[in-house]
Amino acid sequence: MFSGSPEDKLEPQNYMFGEMRKVLQITKEVDILEHIYSLPTPESRESAMESVRQIERRAMTEQKPQPGLVELMRYLDARGIPKGICTRNFDAPVNHLLAKFLGAVEAFHPIVTREFRPPKPNPAGILHIARSWGLTRPGSERAPGEARLEKVYMVEGAQVRSEAVGGGLPEGEGEEADGSGLIMVGDSVDDMMAGRRAGAATVLLVNPANEHLAGHECTDLVVRRLDELIGVLEEGFEGREIQ
Repeated sequence: MFSGSPEDKLEPQNYMFGEMRKVLQITKEVDILEHIYSLPTPESRESAMESVRQIERRAMTEQKPQPGLVELMRYLDARGIPKGICTRNFDAPVNHLLAKFLGAVEAFHPIVTREFRPPKPNPAGILHIARSWGLTRPGSERAPGEARLEKVYMVEGAQVRSEAVGGGLPEGEGEEADGSGLIMVGDSVDDMMAGRRAGAATVLLVNPANEHLAGHECTDLVVRRLDELIGVLEEGFEGREIQ
């Protein structure tokens, strides 16, 4: 079972985060989404979020696929391995990625975007993917107060649609999700931490900007190209012990 973020399928665009922090007037120590969520009024939150979306829209026109992306997707499809996306982005960059680079591969399902709260590094989005694939612990029940889905984006062809979740638990959501059968592939500390907290194996797609994460306690494996994962999936690997 394969889960990841859209960023690990694209060449890095880390300049976006500096632009976002500049327009929001926050330092690099402050989480962008948490800052926006903390703003005092709906109007101020929406204004800040739209500023971020404008930066993401500009950046998505410059997207370039990671080497080995299509080869890995074809491998997964040929073996019937499901794919999901868990991202802190909104839906437009995801749609652009799917339409431009992945229109010929099987759909990702589900796609969890920024509308899902809490975002990474909280594991809730990854655990939602696990639960949607039927990966639950038999006889278990979700603990009171466990993070609840507000909205999730689902794939339909190369487009993404929003689906609000009403009151009460959807069928099967009373059980505790089991992320131990997942591989979370990403390029940020949020990806690695969310994957580890969900119980998934974590794979860092390394680049010059994130090399320091190769030895992070939440990183199980490091690859430089996405198609390196084909050999990993064929041969298996042993992750770090979860403390």
